[in-house]
Amino acid sequence: MDTMDETNIKETKDLESIARSVTYRPESRMFEFRALSLSEKSAVFNMLSAQLRQVILKELNFTEALELLDHMDPGRVHAILSKMRDKKRRGRLLARLKSDRYEKIDYFLSFHPQATFALVHLNYVYLPDTTTVGDTANIIEAHIKQTGKIPVMLVHSAGEFLGEVSLGVLVRERNTSKLKNFVRPIRHIAYNSPRDKVLSLFLSAVHEKIVVTDIDGSILGIVYSDDVADLLDAQPASSLYSFAGVEASERPFDSVKNKVKGRYRWLIVNLATCFMAGGVVALFQGTIDQIVALAIFMPIVAGMGGNAATQALAVMIRGIAVGEIDLRSSRLAVIREVLAGLINGLVTGLVLIPVALLLGLNLWVTVIAGVAVVFSLVIASFFGAIIPLILKHYGQDPATSSGIVITTATDVFGLMFFLGVATLFLV
Repeated sequence: MDTMDETNIKETKDLESIARSVTYRPESRMFEFRALSLSEKSAVFNMLSAQLRQVILKELNFTEALELLDHMDPGRVHAILSKMRDKKRRGRLLARLKSDRYEKIDYFLSFHPQATFALVHLNYVYLPDTTTVGDTANIIEAHIKQTGKIPVMLVHSAGEFLGEVSLGVLVRERNTSKLKNFVRPIRHIAYNSPRDKVLSLFLSAVHEKIVVTDIDGSILGIVYSDDVADLLDAQPASSLYSFAGVEASERPFDSVKNKVKGRYRWLIVNLATCFMAGGVVALFQGTIDQIVALAIFMPIVAGMGGNAATQALAVMIRGIAVGEIDLRSSRLAVIREVLAGLINGLVTGLVLIPVALLLGLNLWVTVIAGVAVVFSLVIASFFGAIIPLILKHYGQDPATSSGIVITTATDVFGLMFFLGVATLFLV
């Protein structure tokens, strides 16, 4: 056996017998091996000599070999592939293993838009529970020589993940003791689990490590909950400051000078956008002069749209902050926000019409204003949902500029619709 596997491991009585049969009965070797489940294949494969492993790999087709190797830890795979004589096949297997792992980890990391591959650690060894403490020490020593790092010791039984063993076991226990006596549970989650489940797990795990598994139960990597907590905690605070248009360093008891310095630029930008909405009003000045009642409804249309946009924006900012949503996964969320805006618009529009009529306002002006409120809330919900996601997608802080862009879009489109329809039907 090679250095990584000099463990004299006994998995179970049945698997031990199969391993002997695979070793000494070449005529039925592949038939018996292929009849095993993937986890059993992995367990039996690791009982074999380094030379016989190469014989097995040569007999397996590419897909079978890929699945088998994918069930092992990176260090063991490296040791096995380094002895493969077929360099072309070794290269294909290595490239495919890296690609598959990359795609699966990338999918898992979609639980937060700022999560990177650095979050997933591959510094571990995956050992049978029948490995002795003495053999484990040898494996750890070989791993340290190869990587310069002390690995996490993950343990399985016949290929099925059990948990971890602490490093202290190697110091306290006898060399002949087996790891299965010292395994402690460790939380794990499949890489393709729903995002809300992933987030809930990390939020409930304090100072823990979480094992990320493939659908076949093999290990993809380890994530430390403290790293995720730092990721989740880092964004919301700064986003809240940016959303308000103040500097992230500003505090409640800062001097007046610092407060003005951090805010005046955003107020100037906002002033410029207000002129855009004013320009829309100026375009329809003739209509407003003829139908003075329109002026009463203009702040209502703009105000209702602004409030709806703020509601949608707040939901999206919160979702982005905790990693629930990004632009790629936003289609359903945006559609639901727009539909919510439509329903809210219908409700508020229907409330507006009888109230306005009771106040003696013109019927048709009131009806057009009610329709404009519906349109305004739909537009506001759309921009309130999509703008922060677009900004985030292109690497910008979604809260820094979203409020200004959304308010401008809501006022401009809402007033343009209201005054345009009034001009078309009433003038």
